[in-house]
Amino acid sequence: MKDKFYTYIQNLQDTITSKLEEVDGKAKFQEDIWERPEGGGGRTRVIENGDVFEKGGVNISGVHGALPESMQKYFGVEDADFFACGLSLVLHPKNPMVPTVHANWRYFEMYDKQGNIVDQWFGGGQDLTPYYLFEEDAIHFHSVCKKACDSHHPEFHSKYKKRCDEYFWNTHRGEARGLGGLFFDYCKATDKMQMEDWYNFVTEVGDSFLEAYIPIVIKRKGIGFTKLHRDWQEVRRGRYVEFNLVHDKGTLFGLKTNGRIESILMSLPPHVQWKYDHHPEERSEEARLIEVLKKPKDWV
Repeated sequence: MKDKFYTYIQNLQDTITSKLEEVDGKAKFQEDIWERPEGGGGRTRVIENGDVFEKGGVNISGVHGALPESMQKYFGVEDADFFACGLSLVLHPKNPMVPTVHANWRYFEMYDKQGNIVDQWFGGGQDLTPYYLFEEDAIHFHSVCKKACDSHHPEFHSKYKKRCDEYFWNTHRGEARGLGGLFFDYCKATDKMQMEDWYNFVTEVGDSFLEAYIPIVIKRKGIGFTKLHRDWQEVRRGRYVEFNLVHDKGTLFGLKTNGRIESILMSLPPHVQWKYDHHPEERSEEARLIEVLKKPKDWV
């Protein structure tokens, strides 16, 4: 399973980066091949200063070795080995009318000292973080997510949409990071879903990403914007940074397992503002976004 999924994310990385370069029309991805001293490595691809994408990364990794002590305590195990692989992407567009997007699809195995698999699971999802609210974009993104879920289980979309809303929540701000999407973790074999079934589900969600996001980019990338729009985008990017550094489990896992710092922090935007006690004007488009972030809604 680990070889099968790693091959999948290698091919998916190629598909996604090729399409993003086509949409941007100017910038190309820079590729770094790296190795982790404790075992494994990855392939980082970063795009910067494009006509559409100010900064973005589409990274894959496959790492293995002894599970660090901090993670042993987290999982409640002793002297375990692990393998983890996944694709993680974040795209920060230049135009504030185009939303930031994040996606991640991953697989994890844990072994005893004899090398036997003692636990394994899939995780992942995709979510949208706009700076200005276009309801039709939210409906489109969530509709594609629902379509990917429905062929596997009628309850998957509502279940994983709710988990996404709960996970990407800036508790200290009392607001969502964005408009959500899907979030699933610890997807393990059961009587109803074998690991092969989870593989089919996760890969269908992964394959749906471009359909969910690219039409929004194409529709919004040519809209004009002012410095006021740009300032608001950078303030909201600050909230994005706060979530990733304070709450995000993937970021914390990477830092605690001696992951590659440049790849882990790739998700951070290049230009950010933190304004003291900042509030948007009442009844403005900026305030309209905040209203939605304070109480997640069902878009489909």
